[in-house]
Amino acid sequence: MLIPKRSREEIFNYLFKEGVLVAKKDFNSKHPNMDVPNLHVVQLMRSFTSKGFVKEQYAWRHYYWYLTNEGIEFLRDYLNLKAEIVPATLKKREPKRDMGSRPAGDDRPPRLGRGGGFGGGGRDDYRKNQPAPDAYAPQFRGVSS
Repeated sequence: MLIPKRSREEIFNYLFKEGVLVAKKDFNSKHPNMDVPNLHVVQLMRSFTSKGFVKEQYAWRHYYWYLTNEGIEFLRDYLNLKAEIVPATLKKREPKRDMGSRPAGDDRPPRLGRGGGFGGGGRDDYRKNQPAPDAYAPQFRGVSS
C-alpha cells in the first residue's frame, strides 16, 4: 500500500518519540494521537513487524507495537537523529519518593497498617492483649426446621 510521505514521517516521529504505538482495529477512523488515518498506521506497522523493527501484540481490538533496537537504529538513520536522542521508553525516570516517609513538620501519628506495618498494630495484636470474658460462651444452635 502506498502511504503519503507526510503520514509516514508523522508516524515515524511519533513512534521514535514514544517508543510504543497503539492503534484500534478500526480502519475507517483517524488515529487519536496523530493526524493520519488508522489504516496507514496499521499497514506501516505491519511492514515494520515483518522487518523486525517492532514487536506486535494484539488484544481486545487494539494493536500494540514496541520498538526494537533494530527499529531504533533504522528510525535514527531515516530521521537523521543523533545517537544521544532515545525514545521515551528508554529514558531514565526520576527516583520516586518513598511512600513510607513523611515530609518534615508533619505532626500526624504514624499509620497502623494490617500485619504490623508502620510500627505495629497488626491483626493479631488485639487478640493477644485481651482475652475473652468468662461469661462469653458462643453456641451453635443449628438450622431451624
